[in-house]
Amino acid sequence: MAELRRDPIVGRWVIIDTDHPSGPEDFEKEPLAFRGGDCPFCYGNEATTPPEIEVIRDPATESNKPGWLVRVVANKFPALQIEGALERRGLGLYDMSNGIGAHEIIVQTPYHHKELSDLEDYEVENVIKMYCRRMTDLHKDTRFKYILLFKNYGPASGASLEHPHTQLIALPMIPKNVQEELDGAFKYFDYRERCIFCDINRQELQEKERIVFESKYFLAFCPYVSRFPFEVWLVPKKHQDAFCQMTHEQILELAKMLKETLQRIKDVLLHPAYNFIIHTSPINTEHREGYHWHIELMPKLTRVAGFEWGTGFYIVPTPPELAAKYLRGEK
Repeated sequence: MAELRRDPIVGRWVIIDTDHPSGPEDFEKEPLAFRGGDCPFCYGNEATTPPEIEVIRDPATESNKPGWLVRVVANKFPALQIEGALERRGLGLYDMSNGIGAHEIIVQTPYHHKELSDLEDYEVENVIKMYCRRMTDLHKDTRFKYILLFKNYGPASGASLEHPHTQLIALPMIPKNVQEELDGAFKYFDYRERCIFCDINRQELQEKERIVFESKYFLAFCPYVSRFPFEVWLVPKKHQDAFCQMTHEQILELAKMLKETLQRIKDVLLHPAYNFIIHTSPINTEHREGYHWHIELMPKLTRVAGFEWGTGFYIVPTPPELAAKYLRGEK
C-alpha cells in the first residue's frame, strides 16, 4: 500500500509509492536538446548581451570583453523592470502595481558545455560568491522584499539557453510559496522555541536512511516528504536565516557539496534536466526567528498533471529512502 506523508513545514501531503517503487532506469527523460545558433553567453560574444552589472574577471582585461570567469547581465527579456516606482493600487477588489523588480542572469562560466558538476572547486566557489554579491547589492533597494535565485537545466526544466547560467529575480513582495514556508517555520518556532529545519537535520542524522552525504557544515538528504523522485535538499547544520550569512569556509564547503550532489544525480539518473532553488529569508522586512535557508534540488523525472494541480498532492514513484540509497552508490 502507498504511503501518505504530510510535510511538517507547510502541511502539504504527498503520496509515496512504497509497493512498486521506481528505480533510476524506470524514468523516461526528455532529451537535453536545444536549438542551434550562436550563444550570447559564450566567450567572445559579450557584445550580444546587455552590459555587465558585475563580474569576476582578470583585472588586466576590459569590461564587456573576454577575460571573465563569472559574468552578470540583465535579462534581455526581463519578467520585471528595475526602473520606476511601485505604485500599488486597486482596481475594484483586485490589487495591482507596476511590474517593478530586477531580473538578472549569472553566467556561471565561459565554457558552453561545463555545468557546475564539471567545474573546478574554485570555479564553483566563484559562482556562489557572485550569488551573494548580487543578493547583497539588491538588498539595498528597499523596494524589494524577496530575492529568488534559481537554476533551470535542460529544456524540460524550463531552460531556453544551453550555456550554464542561473537566474536571479528580486520581487517587491514575498511570493505565496515562500510565505507558506515562512509561516510554517515561524509557527513551529513559536510553539516549540526551536527551528523546524534544525529539528529535521537532527532527525535525518539520527535515522540516516535519507542522507546522501554530510560534511562539517552541511547535510545533503532526500526529504521525507519529497515532492519529486530523487529530490535533494542541501541544508546548513548551523542555524542561519539567510544564504549570504555564510562564512568563507562555509562557501568553500558548499561549493564542493553542490558540485558533488549534482554529479551524483547526473551519474545515477544519466544526465537529467533539473531545477534548483535557493530558499532564503525575505529582505527589508521585520526579522523573525525560526527560518533556516536551504537549497532544494529537483530532477525533472515526472510531470505535474491534473491530480497534482487539482489537489496540491504530489505522487512520488520513488521513496526518498530508496533514492538516497541509489545516490549513495548502494544497490
